[in-house]
Amino acid sequence: MTAPRSPKVSPVSLPRLRLGVNIDHVATVRNARGGALPDPVRAALAAIAAGADGITAHLREDRRHIRDADMTRLKAEISKPLNFEMAATDEMVAIATRIAPHAVCLVPERREERTTEGGLDVVGQHARLKPVIAELARAGARVSLFVEPTREVVAASRAAGAPVVELHTGSWCEAFVAGETEKAKHEFARIAAAADEAAKLGLECHAGHGLDYDTARIVAAIPSVVELNIGHFLIGEAIFVGLAEAIGRMRAAMDEGRARAR
Repeated sequence: MTAPRSPKVSPVSLPRLRLGVNIDHVATVRNARGGALPDPVRAALAAIAAGADGITAHLREDRRHIRDADMTRLKAEISKPLNFEMAATDEMVAIATRIAPHAVCLVPERREERTTEGGLDVVGQHARLKPVIAELARAGARVSLFVEPTREVVAASRAAGAPVVELHTGSWCEAFVAGETEKAKHEFARIAAAADEAAKLGLECHAGHGLDYDTARIVAAIPSVVELNIGHFLIGEAIFVGLAEAIGRMRAAMDEGRARAR
């Protein structure tokens, strides 16, 4: 009697890693001088043509870059999902409900900060965040929480009702760029562990903040991360090589990193 043949083992099949392009700082340049140029909506359309899977824009309370009219135009004119970054305030919930973006990412916001610093205090703000998440979900938005990469915070995000978490990669990126090897290893381990926790809890996991070609290539190898949101670096690179070229290079770096995960 011959032994049964062993089944062929297929390589791990991972979903294509999505790239969301944040166009906030096109608006920053526009607002520095006033007027209508450069147009962030034009940048969004160019990003999509170059391979972006979605567009992210943060409507801040002080309107320092993206404005209300930009959000309305983005929803009307782009062909890919719009990710509306916002603070969990009554004003922003009302605007998001009216515009009806594909996704809403809730982020912490302070007037004095240059950019978003750190993740949401999901544990401490559970009572405030849970009804906001529910209201946005009823309006048809996929809600994500921008959080610190810890298992505790990821679990709290699920308890609050969010189907998606976006892990804050800023501390790791800063340590990596500065050559602080041990700190970078520690921070990356936190990201990997938090992404693993998200997968175990059935949450979709995104990552973003401070990513460049090198760090995007590395984080792309985490199997449970399905989307990267990148803005400042790409807009800065576009000054030198053009937006399409910058996005093409980023896409290649992400695909290379993803291939390692397989």
